[in-house]
Amino acid sequence: MKIIKFKPFQKGFRAYYLLVISIVALTITIQSMTQYSLRKQRNAAMMVNLAGKQRMLSQRVLSELYSCRYHNCDYAELKLALTKLYQMNGFLQRGNESLKIEPLTDDEILKEFNRLEPHVEWLYSELKDYQSYANISFTDVRYRTDRFLEIMDGIVMQFQKKAEKDIKTMMIIELELAIFSIVIILFEIFFIVNPIIARIIDQKKKLTEIAWHQSQVFSSHIKNISDLQYVLKVEKSPERQREIYGFIMEELDHLKKVSNDMEKSLEKTAENPRPHHIVIKKVEDFLEKYNLVSYKSIKSDSDKVIEAK
Repeated sequence: MKIIKFKPFQKGFRAYYLLVISIVALTITIQSMTQYSLRKQRNAAMMVNLAGKQRMLSQRVLSELYSCRYHNCDYAELKLALTKLYQMNGFLQRGNESLKIEPLTDDEILKEFNRLEPHVEWLYSELKDYQSYANISFTDVRYRTDRFLEIMDGIVMQFQKKAEKDIKTMMIIELELAIFSIVIILFEIFFIVNPIIARIIDQKKKLTEIAWHQSQVFSSHIKNISDLQYVLKVEKSPERQREIYGFIMEELDHLKKVSNDMEKSLEKTAENPRPHHIVIKKVEDFLEKYNLVSYKSIKSDSDKVIEAK
């Protein structure tokens, strides 16, 4: 039993492969850019949110200290707010894997954090020991928290501007990618899809022509031969029989001519070079250059086969 091997690089299908691969590549690129944009927007929103919470924590530290000085004191709440304030100040600058915070690289924002650092260190060092609360000047703490709040307001504003700038950049990139995708799709429509459709139409015309020969011409000659056979059976004269044999041979010659015409019609299915062939040839040259695939033989357009190693 003869096994038919599938040849994935058959000439007639290379345009389809190029079309499908380009669509897949565009889809992957667009999805990658979309995911990257969403990730950037998520990070920007989280940074703004965390920086905003820092302002709230500084005011909470001041409020809890006031309660400890003049009302009932909850040392746990004050310690928790102070620890969160101190740790998050480091996370916003150096990043944190568990919170998926990337290290800060903006020099302008880092300068503001450098201005903020002395106030954070002072608050943490002075308030981490609850036994010293009675000796701490409330005015000094309020000054530090007010300075912290003022600088942090500027940092939050810078984070917002950076997020807006990143979003605008991503919008421009996505717009350029969309335009590029449209150009690629139009290119494929004019140089791949249209030639494929034209080829299908040409093949349909050839098949229609062959079907006409088969249904009309063949049927006519076969009917003539059948009639001559019937006459031959009833004819008794040898001379007349020889004449009928001659007629049958003529009909057979006509059938042979029709058969040759059908073969010529099939041979005409080889199409002329089209623009998309140039693109396909360049792709083949690229693959062969880097030894990704080696082409051994190139035949006519209807039955050329590119055999890969």
